[in-house]
Amino acid sequence: MGTNASLVTEFVLVGFSRLVHFQGLLFSLFLAVYLLTVAGNLLIVALVSTDAALQSPMYFFLRILSALEICYTSVTVPLLLHHLLTGRRHIPRSGCALQMFFFLFFGATECCLLAAMAYDRYAAICEPLRYQMLLSRRVCVQLAGAAWACGALVGLGHTSFIFSLPFCGPNAIPHFFCEIQPVLQLVCGDTSLNELQIILAAALIILCPFGLILSSYGRILVTIFRIPSAAGRRKAFSTCSSHLVVVSLFYGTAIFIYIRPKASYDPATDPLLSLFYAVITPILNPVIYSLRNTDVKAALKRSIQKMGPSEI
Repeated sequence: MGTNASLVTEFVLVGFSRLVHFQGLLFSLFLAVYLLTVAGNLLIVALVSTDAALQSPMYFFLRILSALEICYTSVTVPLLLHHLLTGRRHIPRSGCALQMFFFLFFGATECCLLAAMAYDRYAAICEPLRYQMLLSRRVCVQLAGAAWACGALVGLGHTSFIFSLPFCGPNAIPHFFCEIQPVLQLVCGDTSLNELQIILAAALIILCPFGLILSSYGRILVTIFRIPSAAGRRKAFSTCSSHLVVVSLFYGTAIFIYIRPKASYDPATDPLLSLFYAVITPILNPVIYSLRNTDVKAALKRSIQKMGPSEI
């Protein structure tokens, strides 16, 4: 095993190399998406950090989510841009392992953070009198810290496990980054047991937070339906709608990609699905939260007014 494992020292990320005549167009498209993602999420971080009206626990988690999205998309897109620009698609084995670790680290952290945000909405709607106690500053920091710690453990566990397996060739990864399933395709020998362990671990980190989210929103819906006025129900639901959209986008693709055997991996369509949650979702989050959140829109308006010319 040790001899075979040392045979492959680098991988080739096939990515979008087959689209020979569209490399320049893809580079421009992904560069624009990346810059907008970073700018949009930085704007959310800046607004929440500086506006006094955005200091509730919900915005504490939103600021972390936006910072997380910047890190998440920066793991894959800059390297993809380099490959599209230069045509050089090689990545050393250590670089592939590092990219996989950080992608899993940030992805698992987001899974847990979205669950914490669902708990925040549950406390705000179902336990309004105890909201400040349930979501004190200390509790928020502990929840965020637990999310980051869980993400680090998942990233380290999966990456060290996969890269301890033997790779003896071929070394072409049919993807634009070092994703678990296509890398697992290149492992030598029978990996059915390893594959089962990876699927179970992925199911644990994805489905457990998702179950907590579903449980929180189940109780939220019961509480909302008990509100006598239609206006009250609309107001209560509007505070959850942005988070529900983000959860649907993130978990929908993550569940499909990770909780399945490697034999079902399709090199033609799966990279496109990965594009959705690795590149598209991070740019949608600031749009979703800014367009559907009156507090964020008001903070943005105040920020623009402050930057305008002062009155004489």
